[in-house]
Amino acid sequence: MKRVFSAIMMVLIIGTMTLASGLTTEEDGIVFMREEEKLARDVYTVLYEMWNVNVFKNIAESEQQHTDAVLSLIGEIGLEDPVGENDIGVFTDPELQKLYDELIEKGSKSLLDAVEVGLLIEEIDIADIEELLAGEIGSRTRTVYENLLRGSESHLRAFLKQYERLAGSYSPEVLSVDRFNEIVSAK
Repeated sequence: MKRVFSAIMMVLIIGTMTLASGLTTEEDGIVFMREEEKLARDVYTVLYEMWNVNVFKNIAESEQQHTDAVLSLIGEIGLEDPVGENDIGVFTDPELQKLYDELIEKGSKSLLDAVEVGLLIEEIDIADIEELLAGEIGSRTRTVYENLLRGSESHLRAFLKQYERLAGSYSPEVLSVDRFNEIVSAK
């Protein structure tokens, strides 16, 4: 019961963060995705240092590639990079800062909690990327987002394998059961 309550609290905490629906322009979406991908990288880096489980290290390295891909869009369009020289765990978006702090707190409790954090981050990433892909965006941005989506789907499957080893079956917190099952059944 405590674990269910904890998961529900996390969803309530990030309720407005589950979709990037408040973003009105392609540029807003790109800036947001730069920091959201940094959030994933930073959380996984810290969780790897805590738990020394390779899934966090490997996916953090992949998330670095994601942040670099979004940075290339920022450079091409001439936007200001919200990440700049920010250290691990430092964000310009106050909601992402709050989310980072909450995820680190949860992930530090146990390895299972850390893996749940990974699943939650990837569910949020997938929902946000799909929301941005549904908007009017240029072909270059679309290509980058589609690549990010494939990566996030792969990360979700990797975290799910870890979760199943530790605790059995998992129920999605952000994605619909149908969408979640579609992702995890793909290779």
